[in-house]
Amino acid sequence: MADTTNLTMPMLKLNNGIEMPQFGIGTFTLPDNETTVKLLVQALKRGYRHIDTAHAYRNEESVGKAIRESGVPREEIWLTSKLWPNEYGEGKTAKAIDEMLQRLGVDYIDLLYLHQPVGDYKGAWHDLEKAVSKGKVRSIGISNFDYNDRVFSDIVDSMKIKPAAMQIECHPYAQRILARKAKTAQHSA
Repeated sequence: MADTTNLTMPMLKLNNGIEMPQFGIGTFTLPDNETTVKLLVQALKRGYRHIDTAHAYRNEESVGKAIRESGVPREEIWLTSKLWPNEYGEGKTAKAIDEMLQRLGVDYIDLLYLHQPVGDYKGAWHDLEKAVSKGKVRSIGISNFDYNDRVFSDIVDSMKIKPAAMQIECHPYAQRILARKAKTAQHSA
């Protein structure tokens, strides 16, 4: 198959000024094997520039290998990942980030989320902020922190760096009607 890299990817500007490709390829349920490497290499060669993974997906080595084998410069690829709650806690999260970078075989992650609001997410956030200052992570965000206002406020009120992104689960079994209505109202104004 010929390489076709002429896709125009719409970008989103995050609150820290960094632009992120709006669309990407998710790796949830992809195994850590050569088939995944080949799939991701082909996606990158065809113009995808955003890969979403997570430690919990157990495929980071394949994701990193695909990035290296694709021939696409690392700075042109947006890499998103997530930390699992058992990796939360000041000091513990810093170690988990270093291990993630090693598994991926990269020097930095473009966007790193806390996956859910359980455990020591405040300590984890402090380590994410430190990782940003050290250049290990470019942008940080929260995922699934929309369950209630108390949890959201609890973490946001203690931050030095505000989330560049807030990811929420949305599908037929978790429709997030209020969040979607708020977004629609925001775009209508």
